[in-house]
Formats: sequence, structure tokens, C-alpha cells
Amino acid sequence: MPTQPADSTDADGPRLRLLCPQWQGAGTSSVRELAAEFPFDIARRGYSVGSAVLDAILPPHEGPTTTAPVSLGDEGLDLVDGVEAKTVLLDQLAGALRMIEQHDPARIATLGGECAVSVAPFATLARRYGDDLAILWIDSHPDIGTPASAYPGWHAMAVAALTGHGDPDLIRLLPATVSPGRVALVGLHEWTDDDIGNVADWGIHTFAPDDLRASTRPLLDWLATTGCTRVAIHFDVDTVDSNENVLGLGAVPNGLTGQQVRRVVADLTAATDVVALTIAEFFPRQVMHLQQLLTGFPLLSPPDR
Repeated sequence: MPTQPADSTDADGPRLRLLCPQWQGAGTSSVRELAAEFPFDIARRGYSVGSAVLDAILPPHEGPTTTAPVSLGDEGLDLVDGVEAKTVLLDQLAGALRMIEQHDPARIATLGGECAVSVAPFATLARRYGDDLAILWIDSHPDIGTPASAYPGWHAMAVAALTGHGDPDLIRLLPATVSPGRVALVGLHEWTDDDIGNVADWGIHTFAPDDLRASTRPLLDWLATTGCTRVAIHFDVDTVDSNENVLGLGAVPNGLTGQQVRRVVADLTAATDVVALTIAEFFPRQVMHLQQLLTGFPLLSPPDR
């Protein structure tokens, strides 16, 4: 049974905390629809606020911490080759990979940002661990879109990219990809009809919320069939049933409860070596409302020159 590291440095490399406030991968259409209470320029950058909040509320990290280079400007946001904001996303993916490679980490905790923030760290660790790495994608959505899909948001293409499918320019940057047979979608229960067929076509395994409500055993049994001892866990906060709490951009009802998510992750931690964890898609509405309220208050902005 693998053991968890006792401190911030393992025998084979450090444990890195990666802040990745990337927002450009969220499609314009979904942001306009699901965060209509905010001005669009504020709403579209909400995921960057979410990354900062996660960094503020989580326990301090004793190992190296780095921030992926993410632009807050409006450059490179056009639709190119079926991917919205492809130009800037290419630059940011390359930048995130460079930041990770400087540390050569054995383990990575990533605080996002939209779902595509997992692509750089998971692909880097896929190169390190090869066939011994499985990906557990805890998410209400499959994120298996491609440039041929109707929805052009890169965050909905993250699993596709990690399994080697999608835009060739983005895939070309990745240090490695993962066989779809070593990827499980956990908590899946919302998708679009135009690309859901990719899951079966590629051989990705799925677990609906009802499969895991009583026990994590079905997931652990599947993981045993892969032969993998190391896992990368992606947690999209919209997996939590929106009847309990709306943590993401949209309200997705009938997902796993917060307690069920905690149990699944705890069981995986006890049974495997977790080498990557991503927290993604946190959209902190109350914080953003307060941000808007305080805009223009005296002494909070640089003085006019």
C-alpha cells in the first residue's frame, strides 16, 4: 500500500502548489447565461477571483508555490479553430508547463481557475509516472469536447486533451497524455448530446452520482483493474449538489453531496498514492458582489495622477 509523504518534499521531488487563475477557457455563452447578475467583464474573470480565494482560505503550503502566468486583459480571446481564446490559451499552457518544470515536482496541488487548469500539471505527471497514473475526474460534466463540438470553451475539452484528443496545437505542447482506459469520470450526470459519444468511443469509464452514494467501492474496484498505484484527482466544485450549495458558475442539481465527495476523496487517499489534486471552477459570487460594492471607495484605489 502506498504511503503519503510526511512533509513538503518527497524522495523523488518536491510537492508543488500551483496557483492557476485561468478564466479564458470558460466559454462566453455560458458566462453570459449563468452569471448574468454581473457585468460581463467582471463575470468572465470570476474564476481568477476563485483561485485567489482558495489560496487565502486553505492551509499554508510549506513547499514551493508558483503562479501560472495568466493575462487579465482582453487579448487573444477570439474563436480560432473551434477553440475560444485559443491564442492566449496556447501561451498560458506553455507558461504553466514552464513554471512546473522549473520545480520538477513529484506532487502538484492546483488551485484554479476553470477546469483546463488541470491539463498542464496532469500531463507533466503523466510523463513522470507513465502507465502507473490514473486520472479521476470528479465533475458533473465530462469535459470531453473537441473543436468540432458546438460549445467552444477549452474548459469543456480538458479531459479530451489529456487523453490526446482535440486541437493539435494545444495537444502538441503536452509532455504526455493518458490512455482513456485509465480515466474515470466521477459524478457525471450532465452533458450535451453532440459530444457525449466520445466517452464510449474512447473507452473512458463513468460513475454517476447514484453509483457512489452508498460506497466508494465501485470506483476502487475499477481503479484496481487499471493496475495504477498513483492517481491524479480533479475536483470541479459543481459536482456538489446545487440543492445543497452552489459553488460553481452554474447550479447543477442532484450531484454528489459534499459529504459524499469528502468520503470518496478520503477513500481514494487511503487506498492510493494521490500525486495530484486540482480544485477547479469555484465561482465566488458573494466575494465578487463585495468587490463590486467596494469599487470606487476612497483609499482603496491608486490616487489619480
